[in-house]
This record gives sequence, C-alpha cells and structure tokens, in this order.
Amino acid sequence: MNETDRLVEPQQVDIVYETDEPVTYEVIDHVAWIMMNRPGFNNAQNGQMTYALDDAFVRAVNDDDVRAIVLGGNGKHFSAGHDIGTPGRDVHQHFENRLLVPGHVNKPAAELLYTREKEQYVGMCRRWRDAPKPTIAMVQGACVAGGLMLAWVCDLIVATDDAFFQDPVNRMGIPGVEYFAHAYELPPRVAKEFLLLGERMSAQRAEQFGMVNKIVSREALRETVAAMAAKLVAQPRLGNWLTKQAINHVEELMGKRNAMEAQYHMHHFAHAQNDLVQGSSIAGLDAKKMAEANKKQASE
Repeated sequence: MNETDRLVEPQQVDIVYETDEPVTYEVIDHVAWIMMNRPGFNNAQNGQMTYALDDAFVRAVNDDDVRAIVLGGNGKHFSAGHDIGTPGRDVHQHFENRLLVPGHVNKPAAELLYTREKEQYVGMCRRWRDAPKPTIAMVQGACVAGGLMLAWVCDLIVATDDAFFQDPVNRMGIPGVEYFAHAYELPPRVAKEFLLLGERMSAQRAEQFGMVNKIVSREALRETVAAMAAKLVAQPRLGNWLTKQAINHVEELMGKRNAMEAQYHMHHFAHAQNDLVQGSSIAGLDAKKMAEANKKQASE
C-alpha cells in the first residue's frame, strides 16, 4: 500500500451541540418553511445543521403537498457562515453521507477536509440548487461566507434593508467559499472587489447587480416572502421545475460547474498551504477573530 493511502484513526474531539433541532420545518399553505435554528451562534453551519437541512429539503421535495420552499434563519442574522469556532463545531464527526463521497474522518492530512467539503459544502449545495420545486432565500442581517452558499442555491432572494453580504475568506488566503458562484451572481470586476477586499455589500447594492430580487423591512420580511411563495404555489408544478432547469442549464452552458470544480481545488490548495505554513487550515482565524476583523473593517 502506498503510504499516502493509509487511513488514520479518527480524531476524538469534544463536541457540544446546544440544540437537538438545528433546523425547524413546517408546512403552511403548501409552502415548506425551512429555518436554520442556531440563533445563539448566528446560524453558523456545522455538520449537524447541514444534514438537518438536507433532511428538510428531501422532506419538502418528497411531499406532493409542498409546492414551494422557503429557506431562512431564526434570530438576528440569516447565517454567519460555516462553523469555525462554536462548541458544536464537528469537523471530525462522522455522518452518513448522502452523496457518492466516502467518509472523511479517517482520511489523512488534506484529504480529510477535501472529502468532507466535497460532500457537506459544494455537493449539498448543488443538490439543493437542483431541487425540483422553487426556492426562496429569506435573508436578514448577516449573510456571510457559507451563508452566501445557502442563499445562492435558492431561486429567489428577498432581503431586509439592513441585510449585508460578505465573503472575507481571502483574509485566510482562500479564494472564496466552496460553492463558487461569485462571478455568476456578480459582474466579474465586482466579484473581484467582493473577494479581494472582503468588504460587506449592502442589500441595496446587491439588488443593483441582480443578486437580490426584493428588499423589504424586517417587519415585512416574512409577509413579503409568504406572498411571493403563494404566487409560486399557484403556478403549474411542472412549469416551475422546467423553468428552473432552463435557467440553471444556461448557467451550466456559461461554465458554472466547471468554474466551481477549478476553484474547489484552488480552495483546498489554500487550506493545505495554510496547514503547512501555519499549522491551521484556516490560518488560525477562528470565528471570534474573523468576527472582530469584520466589525473593524465595517467601521473604517
């Protein structure tokens, strides 16, 4: 056996989940409301939440009574991104994989993250993006890094007037999050600004580029999304699915999937470089340090 093929003993890490329900699910008037439910950690996405989200999407797709899907987050913010610093961070936790990707916890070195993120990040996002029912992201407050991935897989985005979008991972030496839709959601030069500077983009500016469909107050958010979802419910089921496929196909003809595959390898080259140079795949920047840097940048 080649030395690089040797499996390793999974790391034993203390993981403390603050909730057994990281995602809530309810159906109202033929609309499935999927809500991230870690408000105490600004809906940071760990593996527990990712698989709960997948369960919810599968449940909505398999229920013929559901004709539209809303994805939102309980609390002040939509999502602060991937979990890089809560007690529930579960990088070394095994889950039953949903895609044709092997388990990750017994893989050595850079292969562990490469395998995990192929399943839990880019793989899951592509799976949800291709759901046959129309989806709406209901965004309030922060939509940062991994939060962008969840909003971008949805067909429509409704945001509050105080919402902002940000991908600051270039601070870690990483060229954007794994579901690399940046240059499809934004014009290329704006996408470069968004990533190179890592600054917050207001909902108002995002709307100018077509990344956001509608901006409302926090008070009107749910009511507005419910009204939009009701219109989708009234449309023909097959027509909604075919329309999604038609537009998604155009994006694929524009190279979206190939671009993501290329960037995914750059992303993991950056993780490996960080590990080699700094002993940390995220350059030693945990959730607290990233939040502090984001707030400082926003105030300048």
